[in-house]
Amino acid sequence: MHMIKKQLKELRDEAENHLVIELLPFWSSRMKDDINGGYLTHFDQKGNDTGEDEKSLIAQTRCLYTASSVCRTGYNKDEFLSLATHGFDFLTKKMWDPEYGGFFWMMDRKGNLKTDKKIIYGHSFAIYSLSEYTLATGDPRGVEYAEKVFDLLQKYCVDTMFGGYWEMFHRDWILCGPGSEGGDRKTLDVHMHLMEAYTTLYECTGKDVHRRKLIEIIEILLHRIIHPVFKTGIPQFYKDWTVAPQIKFDIIWGWDRFSEEGQKGNATDNTCYGHNAEFAWLLKHALEVLKKDIEGYSELLKIILDHTVENGIDNEFGGVYVEGPHSGGVYDREKEFWQQAEVLTAMLDGVLLFGDDRYWEAYKNVHRFVFDKVVNKGVGEWFPLLTRRGEPVWTHMGHSWKINYHTVRAMIQSIRRMNELLEQDM
Repeated sequence: MHMIKKQLKELRDEAENHLVIELLPFWSSRMKDDINGGYLTHFDQKGNDTGEDEKSLIAQTRCLYTASSVCRTGYNKDEFLSLATHGFDFLTKKMWDPEYGGFFWMMDRKGNLKTDKKIIYGHSFAIYSLSEYTLATGDPRGVEYAEKVFDLLQKYCVDTMFGGYWEMFHRDWILCGPGSEGGDRKTLDVHMHLMEAYTTLYECTGKDVHRRKLIEIIEILLHRIIHPVFKTGIPQFYKDWTVAPQIKFDIIWGWDRFSEEGQKGNATDNTCYGHNAEFAWLLKHALEVLKKDIEGYSELLKIILDHTVENGIDNEFGGVYVEGPHSGGVYDREKEFWQQAEVLTAMLDGVLLFGDDRYWEAYKNVHRFVFDKVVNKGVGEWFPLLTRRGEPVWTHMGHSWKINYHTVRAMIQSIRRMNELLEQDM
C-alpha cells in the first residue's frame, strides 16, 4: 500500500467533522416529535419539517438504529440515549400489533394506523434496530421485541420447501397475492437485511438458534441470490429461486425511480453497485461476529469489490453509478446517496483485507464526490439523487425512504476503518 498517513488522517478528520458538526446535529435538533412521540422524518432542502402525515416502520426503525448506534459508539451519548428511548417507546407502544404480533407498516403522525400489512423488509430493520438499542443502552426490552419478531418470522414467513423467506403479508400473517402484491416474490433486499439483522441479534443474545439462522441466510445469499458466475446481486426471484423480472410492488421501499410501467426494461439483467458493496461489508461483519475465518470468503469478497470498482465507480465525474448488467457496464449513470455511503465502507474493508491501492483510490474518489457534491452545504444532510455530474435531482433531506441510517452509519463505519488503518505501520 502506498497510502500516505497524512492524506488518510485528513480524510478521517473530514468525515469526523461532518459527522459531529453537521450530520448528528441535523438529526438531533429535528427528529424528535415531542407532541406525538416517535421521530419526524420528512424534511425539505433547507431541513424544514414538510408536515408529511406519516410515520413508516422503515423510517422509525432506521432512526432508532441510528440513535442507538451513535450512542453505542460514544458520540453525543446522553443526547442520543434519550432519542433512542423516545423512538423505542413509540415503536413498541404505537406500531406493535397487539392482536397478531409484529409491527404495522405505516402510521400517521399521531400514531394512528394507516397501513396494517406486515412487510418483512420493515421487520428486518425492527430486529436490527431493537438489538442495537439493547447493545447500546442495556435496556432488555429492545432484544425482547427483537426476539418476538424473529420468532414470528420463523413461524409465518419461512419457506420450508425452497428455503428463504416470504416477504409480504396481510395483518394476520396471511401471505399476500402474486405479482405487484409481492406474495410470490423473494428479494435480495430482504434477505440481505435479514443477514444484517440476525448478525446484530446474535451479537446481542449469543443464542445458538440466532447463530444457526444467520449462517442459514448467509448460505442462501451465497448460493441462491448472488449470480453464480459474476457474484453480483440478483434483485428478485420466484419461490423456487428462478430469476423473476424486477417489478414495482404495491407497497414499495425506496423503489420510487421506476417507470410508470412498474417493470424495468432490463428486468432480468441488472445489478445494483450499492447493494453489492453493502453485501460485501455486511458479510464480512457477519463472519466476524460469528468468529468464522474470513480467509475462506476472501476470494468471493474480492470478486464483488473488483466488480464494483471496475463497473460502478465513475472515474470521470466521481461517485458510484446506480446499476448495470451482471457481466459489466452501466445502465443508470445517476448517483444515489445511499450507494455512495455503502461503497465508502466497502472500499475501506477492501483496503484492510487486501491492501490494494485500487480500493483506496476508489474510496478517495467516492469520498471526494460525497463531500464536494452530495452533502448539502450549510444544512448538513445529503441530497438523495444527483445527475452523473453531481447536480441535485431530488433535494429533500428526509422522507420515509431517505433517512439517516446510510449517511450516519457510513461515517461511523468509515471513521472506524480509517482509524484502524492509521494504527497500522505503513
